[in-house]
Amino acid sequence: MGRAIKKAKAPAQKTDRMPFRMKDLCAQTGLQRQAVHFYIQQGLLPEGEKTGRNMAYYGQAHVERLRLIRKLQEEHFLPLKAIRAVLDAYEEDAAWSPGQRQFIEEVKQRLRASLGPGPTDRTPLPVAPLLQRLGLSRLDFDELCDTGLIAVARESGVEVTRQGDVWLLELYAELRRLGFSRELGFLPRDLAQVDGVVSTLFRKEKALITQRLSHLDAQAVATLVEQALPYMNTLLVRLHEAKLRNFIAGL
Repeated sequence: MGRAIKKAKAPAQKTDRMPFRMKDLCAQTGLQRQAVHFYIQQGLLPEGEKTGRNMAYYGQAHVERLRLIRKLQEEHFLPLKAIRAVLDAYEEDAAWSPGQRQFIEEVKQRLRASLGPGPTDRTPLPVAPLLQRLGLSRLDFDELCDTGLIAVARESGVEVTRQGDVWLLELYAELRRLGFSRELGFLPRDLAQVDGVVSTLFRKEKALITQRLSHLDAQAVATLVEQALPYMNTLLVRLHEAKLRNFIAGL
């Protein structure tokens, strides 16, 4: 018997749900084509429905997502990792009941007031003198920005980063001084792996709080989280040290 001929899948077409081409996204959001492609590459924006190698259609959800990304970057001066966390939170919230969404929003508001600005401080700092002070190379800074962990922008022609990101730059500069050099293979992208592990842990923590404590008053939960935070941080450090000690003991 002859082999059945597999019918080729017809390419996607413009529909009411996906009416926009790339030029329409750019026109409605004020973003350049390269920026839109970059957000897709970074996982911040879903791909469109492809009609060919260099053609795709997009929907209103893409437009709204791009506007939100731009707002988070320009108005809140957030690095890409923080933007991805915000977008992930929106998607997670969609799976929660209205009561759970209201609960977690109230907890966030109360924690924001009690924890203060901290690493979310958006005060702009010129990059060049900061790198000179820290003794950090321009290549390391650029690669840290590429990981999405550092926010960078231009204000009045001067490249700036956030005050809230300085701690990470200081930490990385100190690791360089200790001898974790590029020649030995230590690169800024290594920090992205650590961030990924912590992000997974945080999502699980948030889910546990939402599932187990949503029957309590939001203020009580915020106070509980605030008081437990130093102990949880200590737990993570001690567990890490214990893993190292167990590894050495097994040699």
